Amino acid sequence: MGSNQGQFCRGGWQRPLENGRLECTLCPRACQLLDGQRGFCFVRQRAGDRIELTTYGTASGYCIDPIEKKPLAHFYPGSAVLSFGTAGCNLGCRFCQNWDISKARDDSRSSTEGAPNDIAQTAANWGCASVAFTYNDPVIFAEYAIDTARACHALGVRTVAVTAGYISPGAREEFFSVMDAANIDLKAFSADFYRRMCAADLAPVLDTIRYVKRHTRTWLELTTLLIPGENDSRDEIDQMTDWILGELGPDVPVHFTAFHPDYRLLDVPATPPEVCRVARERALERGLRYVYTGNTLDTSGQVTYCYVCKQPLVLRNGYEVRGYHLAGTRCRHCQSEMPGRFSETGLPKSRAGRCAVRVPSTPARR
Repeated sequence: MGSNQGQFCRGGWQRPLENGRLECTLCPRACQLLDGQRGFCFVRQRAGDRIELTTYGTASGYCIDPIEKKPLAHFYPGSAVLSFGTAGCNLGCRFCQNWDISKARDDSRSSTEGAPNDIAQTAANWGCASVAFTYNDPVIFAEYAIDTARACHALGVRTVAVTAGYISPGAREEFFSVMDAANIDLKAFSADFYRRMCAADLAPVLDTIRYVKRHTRTWLELTTLLIPGENDSRDEIDQMTDWILGELGPDVPVHFTAFHPDYRLLDVPATPPEVCRVARERALERGLRYVYTGNTLDTSGQVTYCYVCKQPLVLRNGYEVRGYHLAGTRCRHCQSEMPGRFSETGLPKSRAGRCAVRVPSTPARR
C-alpha cells in the first residue's frame, strides 16, 4: 500500500520543570521523567529534551468488528469497524477485562506494524465504515491515533475512540477534534472507587465527558461495567443517572455491562443479569431515553426504541442487527428524529467478524 505521508503529530504535551525533569501533560497523571524514564502508561518515554511515544506505528493486532461491539448503538448500526490497539494504559484498573493488552509492555508481546495511511487504506478496502482505537486506551498513543484519524478522514473513513477519558484539558481539543464517535468508560460514580480500583481520579473523567458533549461534534455514548458490591448500588446508579441528565441531557446512550472475574479481581462473582436490567430500568425511569445492557442475555436491553412511539427501531441479537426501521435519521412509524449518526441508505452489509486482519505495512515515521 501507499507510504505513510501523513504528518507525524507530536502534540507537544510536555513541560520542563526546574528540577530538570520533563512533565508529561497528556493526561492527569503528569508523570515527571528523567532522561530514559517511562511514565505510568509505560509507552511514553523521555528521550533527551522530549517525550516520545514508543509504540508509534505498532499494534497488538487488528480485527473487523461490528460497531455494536464497541459498544455504540447510535453510530451507523450494523456497520463494520476496523479495530486495533497498542499496549499499555494510563489507568490501573484491578478489574481490567483486556489486561493482557492494557497491562502489556510494548517490548513484551509481538507487535504488528501499521502506518496510519496503511490502516486507513485497509479499512477502506475491506468496506469498513470506521476505524476504532480500542483494546487499550488511545489517549496514551494519541499521536498515532490522531495521525491515523487524519489519514482515515482523507479516505472517507470515520474514527471511533473507545476510552476511559483520562486526558488533560490541553490535549482534549486536538484528540477529540478528529474523532467522529467516542464511547467513554465511566467506571463508577464514586471518587473512592476510582482511587481504590483504578488508581485514578473521577473528576477529570467527568470533565472530559462534559467537554465532548458540549464542545465537540463527536457522537458520545457512555459505558459502565457493573461490579457486584462495588459500583452497582441503586443509589450510585441514581446519582450517575441524575448527573448525566443534568450535564449531558437525556439523549446520550448509556450501556450497563456485566463484569466477569478477571485480572486482580478474581474473587468477585460475575454480575447477575438482573443487576444490569434493574440499572437500565432505573435509568429509564429517571429520564434517560436510550439505555442498553451488555455482556448478558437481555433481548430488550439490546434494542433501540423510538422514545416517542416506543416502537423498536434497531433490533439486535448480541452484536448482530436483525431488524432496522429507520428512514435516514427518522422513525419509520412516527417520523420522530432519532439522535445519533445513521446511514441514509439503511442497514449496510457488514463484513464484521474477521480477526487477524493483515495491514500491509510501510514503516511508520517516528
